[in-house]
Amino acid sequence: MDRHTQLKARQREEREAYPVDMGLRVHRALSWLGRAEAERARGDDDGAFIFYWIAFNAAYAGEIGDGAEEPPSTRQEFRQFFTSLLIADTKSAIYDAIWTRFSNSIRVLLNNPYVFAPFWKAHWTGDSEGWKRAFRKNVDMAHKTLAQQDTQRLLEVIFDRLYVLRNQMMHGGATWNSSVNRDQLRDGVAILGWLIPLFIELMMDAPNLDWKRPFYPVVEI
Repeated sequence: MDRHTQLKARQREEREAYPVDMGLRVHRALSWLGRAEAERARGDDDGAFIFYWIAFNAAYAGEIGDGAEEPPSTRQEFRQFFTSLLIADTKSAIYDAIWTRFSNSIRVLLNNPYVFAPFWKAHWTGDSEGWKRAFRKNVDMAHKTLAQQDTQRLLEVIFDRLYVLRNQMMHGGATWNSSVNRDQLRDGVAILGWLIPLFIELMMDAPNLDWKRPFYPVVEI
């Protein structure tokens, strides 16, 4: 049984007890998870990555706000969401996934300059040495994070990298089914395909944590 089917069956049994905002997040995230798994089963990693990312967005992205305060950055939202997930993760499932199941894929991803944002900035500015120094420093920091088994920080680094790949895909900076970005896409799909269902499951495990109000709530006029 695929993860979407398992989680959807659980959600149907429990949803009446969920807080409204959290319930909407889970409902939306599950709908996109199902589509991601269908694309992956068809062998379309490009489509799977995009739909996994939409599921992730549905799970974490908070409301825009009323304009009185500066909205949080994407990195800040990631950090807040991961903090809540690790509170909910009383059985250390994220830790086990990162350090046991996907440690090799994560190491390859972290050492890939094509998902390192300063690489692309340097491509346009011509600062080839600057991005290399920044990359070496970032990789060294990531390896220290690996050695220290700092799950929160490593999640942030992983999703920084995946966010670059997300931008390439969503802004038309990649060709569908191209051979150019297969390595990072393959690893990205594998990582998201395991973590996104786990994130949704942890939200259902701790429905009363503050998961924040979602983008675009259901509104009736």
